[in-house]
Amino acid sequence: MKHPGIDIDGIHIGSGESRMLELPIASLYSHAPMNLPLHVACGKRNGPRLFVSAAIHGDEINGVEIIRRLLRLPLLARLRGTLIAVPIVNVYGFVNRSRYLPDRRDLNRSFPGSERGSMAARLAHRFLTSIVANSDYGIDLHTAAIHRENLPQVRANLDDTETARIARAFHVPVLINSNLRDGSLREVAAEHGIPMLLYEAGEALRFDEHCIRAGLKGIVSVMRELDMLPKSSRAGRPPEPVVARTSSWVRAGHSGILRVTAALGARVRRDQVIGVIADPFGTQELEVSANTGGIIIGRHNLPLVNEGEALFHIARFESTKEAESVVEAFQADNIPVHPAVDEEPPIV
Repeated sequence: MKHPGIDIDGIHIGSGESRMLELPIASLYSHAPMNLPLHVACGKRNGPRLFVSAAIHGDEINGVEIIRRLLRLPLLARLRGTLIAVPIVNVYGFVNRSRYLPDRRDLNRSFPGSERGSMAARLAHRFLTSIVANSDYGIDLHTAAIHRENLPQVRANLDDTETARIARAFHVPVLINSNLRDGSLREVAAEHGIPMLLYEAGEALRFDEHCIRAGLKGIVSVMRELDMLPKSSRAGRPPEPVVARTSSWVRAGHSGILRVTAALGARVRRDQVIGVIADPFGTQELEVSANTGGIIIGRHNLPLVNEGEALFHIARFESTKEAESVVEAFQADNIPVHPAVDEEPPIV
């Protein structure tokens, strides 16, 4: 357990202190400087160091709003340990409303990076050495890619006991035991012995109030589990999340115009019709059927689809009925405002 206070990029943030930092990164070709902004809050008492990051993919903006609300919580006055909040990691992509960096590289496939590599490699190296290496735990906030939407879910290495503990504490309906991808932030965090969660919810370039509130409550819940914040005195606990065994995508058999007939979070049976692809005249129509039974945890939102395009992401569970019950309970919960957690008016 580390003592209160932390040094980042040669700057010391002491016990009970909060500071905004801007770490220099590669300037634009116009010679305009670029910085990686972060907020560091140190409690007055010992505790873990947790980083919370968003917009590693620059068009995934739900997490930016989640972190903004997190930093405004009165509850942080009782923080133990250190919170490192990085709302916009891929500042280049965020400015350009793009998933990628200007060199078209995916930052979340560029770790651990290097000081002398590509722009993506340099930014990855900067984030790793300044943020990840100074942390004990991590939470990275994502949405689905553009024109897709994800049911709130946590992806993590659930075979690791400590990671599984904080994943269950996040209290989303679905946990996915996800393999580590080469070059990802999760992979490099694991190599440094840092338990880390990836929260997926919503759609790129869109705010989703339900997903934002669920993400904020999840982070606060994890911080309580880690004794960084006081335990809640409110009675009752949300249903235990269900763990997906595997998942698969249903792809378009033909190009055309998609009419979706199964909602995100719906329970589906194998071979159930969940959409129809037609030509503009309606002379040819192709039914889209579920390739397995399970819960739809992701789907394509744009009606215009190309042959082979991923349309529905279906997760399989030991008990699909139990999974359906947990998802329905989560979706029925409007994530009510509570002064100790969130004073923000909802985005409508």
